[in-house]
Amino acid sequence: MEESKQLPLLSLIVPVLNEEESIGPFLDAIQLKLAGLPADLEILFIDDGSTDGTITEIERAAAYDNSIRYLKLSRNFGKEAAMTAGLDHAKGDAVVPIDVDLQDPPELIHEFVRLWQEGYDTVYGMRASREEDGRRKRASAGLFYRVFNHLSHTYIPPNAGDYRLISRRVVDVIRQMPERNRFMKGMFAWPGYPSTGVEYDRPARFAGETKWNYWKLWNFALDGLTSFSTWPLRIWSYIGGVIALLSLIYMVGIIIHTVIAGVEWPGYASIMSAVLFFGSIQLISIGVLGEYIGRLYVESKQRPIYMVDKD
Repeated sequence: MEESKQLPLLSLIVPVLNEEESIGPFLDAIQLKLAGLPADLEILFIDDGSTDGTITEIERAAAYDNSIRYLKLSRNFGKEAAMTAGLDHAKGDAVVPIDVDLQDPPELIHEFVRLWQEGYDTVYGMRASREEDGRRKRASAGLFYRVFNHLSHTYIPPNAGDYRLISRRVVDVIRQMPERNRFMKGMFAWPGYPSTGVEYDRPARFAGETKWNYWKLWNFALDGLTSFSTWPLRIWSYIGGVIALLSLIYMVGIIIHTVIAGVEWPGYASIMSAVLFFGSIQLISIGVLGEYIGRLYVESKQRPIYMVDKD
């Protein structure tokens, strides 16, 4: 008699922050939408310092369902750190980071698993459209992807978020990446194993409020560019070279003019314009240096990326 083939284990990593009202509907949707999935399921909640009843709801659900596990971080470390904690503690043969607000449709996981079983190590969800976003957000997102992919050797598919399936060998590679400033979209793409995308329409958030704003998105984009490209540093060498060449041409012109026409008193406006221009160039370049030096400072302290309070 042949032994029945053991199903692979799939881990859902669910970072949550003040999502008390979302836990129950999320679990109901998972149970409904993932029925018949050719894999055993593990649901790993990462409570990233919630101040409401989120952890109580998770504990109540875990008491009745052995497939539910959770980690409670000691404070709010941010979504990137929470996902790192999930990757460190997930037991699955493959892992799917997913948001609790159901804007990541769980039924797409069936297609993720099918493509994974065909040999893809990463199967990422791609938003078919961003009509629910405002015009400014769509424009800024498109600009970020174009700039990032132009400057970095690590390609990030446009309109692909954190919602994806990654195999165990990709998880093991990411766990070897020790940086504290973590840009997970880039880290997911960096290993370079076979990958493919699946388009989907992203529904509206059914409960709770988004924790993102434009300031957080700006800093998130800045972390991405500085983590995967040195071009913001290198470009100042080119800017400096161009300015030096223009200054040399201008200096030669002044000398020739002085020899031919004699000495003229320089004007106040031209001096102030030059001082302000070169001063602003220097301040901007110092600011770019400061961004990288600040990240080096954080990395040099080697502090833990997160701390677990309860598991």
